[in-house]
Amino acid sequence: MIIAIRISGMVKVPTAVQETLNRIRLRRKYAAVLVQPTVENMKLLQKVRSYIAYGEIDNETLKALVEKRGQPIDKSQKIDAEKVISGLEKKKLSDLGLKPFFRLHPPIGGIESKKHFGVGKGVLGNHKKDINKLVRRML
Repeated sequence: MIIAIRISGMVKVPTAVQETLNRIRLRRKYAAVLVQPTVENMKLLQKVRSYIAYGEIDNETLKALVEKRGQPIDKSQKIDAEKVISGLEKKKLSDLGLKPFFRLHPPIGGIESKKHFGVGKGVLGNHKKDINKLVRRML
């Protein structure tokens, strides 16, 4: 499972990039979505990599994300994180009773730079397994 987090804001974003971000439900700064690692989704993430951070999320970070920041569609229901994680292989978050995005806090310790990850000490782009550290700082 791939998690994508919007880091850059909404000012001076090209129309094509803004449309792509809207389609994958990254409409606000510090919003996160879970996507399947298909070829089409990876091309979308490559297109908007200058505005987001993304990478492979592990199960314990995913469980913490669902428990702390998951919002049920029906507010009277409780969230069962184990059931949601096991059902993500076959269903979408909205089918499991959760909103399809997560609203996160700004990262504790701040963002060092909005450069690309791997090029410098940046936060944008593909983090691979290191995205888990960033997500934990944002919970």
